[in-house]
Amino acid sequence: MSDGLGERWLAAAYRGAPWLAPLRPLEALYRWVVRRRAAAYAEGKKPVWRAPVPVIVVGNLTLGGTGKSPLVAWLAEHLQARGHAPGILSRGYGGSSDDYPLRVSAETPVAACGDEPAMLAAQAGVPLVVDPDRPRGARCLLEAGCDILISDDGLQHLALGRDLELVVVDGARGFGNGRCLPAGPLREPLARLASVDAVLINGEPAFSPPEGAHRMTLEPSAWRRVADGEARPLSPPPFTGPVHGVAGIGNPGRFFAALARLGLAVTPHPYADHHRFVAADLDFGDDRPVVMTAKDAVKCRDFASPACWALEVEARPETTFIEWLDGRLDTLNPVPTRER
Repeated sequence: MSDGLGERWLAAAYRGAPWLAPLRPLEALYRWVVRRRAAAYAEGKKPVWRAPVPVIVVGNLTLGGTGKSPLVAWLAEHLQARGHAPGILSRGYGGSSDDYPLRVSAETPVAACGDEPAMLAAQAGVPLVVDPDRPRGARCLLEAGCDILISDDGLQHLALGRDLELVVVDGARGFGNGRCLPAGPLREPLARLASVDAVLINGEPAFSPPEGAHRMTLEPSAWRRVADGEARPLSPPPFTGPVHGVAGIGNPGRFFAALARLGLAVTPHPYADHHRFVAADLDFGDDRPVVMTAKDAVKCRDFASPACWALEVEARPETTFIEWLDGRLDTLNPVPTRER
């Protein structure tokens, strides 16, 4: 599916366009496959590998961005503050390597590891491994000395056992039309929420949130020059005048709205999620600054001009979630590395 067609379908799925109705028989088939697959793992027909340390899964039910990667970075920082040695495990969507498990560092090509792992490796500063085989990747993190694992976008990867499941929901888009693929944006039926440990709504919800859901926000924190990584304070911006906004994420509108809230006059340039940028994508025929997401910046470092800046954002979960999480972590009783 091309970028343009895929984005049009996703927008239609979220708003519940009537032309998706003929796809409902395929949706029924998809739901049947999902049920059969989940039952195979639950009944032991497919193996589930359990790590000897706690595993926290961060995922979502919908296609498109929800803000889970910033939450993963926040979790890594929070766990370190508690004395743990966390590691992040990723599928590495958009990347391809001949060597798995792949330990991601600042030198790892984005084409090998994917854009989100490259971004998380720079932001979180903890061991990060990409592997389509999540149990194998988890064992690599254990060998690196990690005492607790965070599985990014791992809700549907059932071969890896988990101790906590956290689901992030976009407050503006919610669950779309509430239907599964291909008639809607859901990877799994909404009933799946009953079995997860916590739901976090990113931003002000435009729908009735599930009972007990927590809130989180994404807050801009700094500017970073794409070409050399130089960091600048959020205010004042390191540029003046109108800007071009570039976003190849699941919900580009959320990024452009964030720029507007910072007082910037923005000409938006949305691209499909995980878009493979080339230099021409950043050439708009004028000398205006170009601002983009941190996820896009890792793919543009080699050809970005000095006028290209990335907006860094941080997840900020509400206090009630942090208190709940700490309580659950205490019951899991992972022993921090520094206390061993």
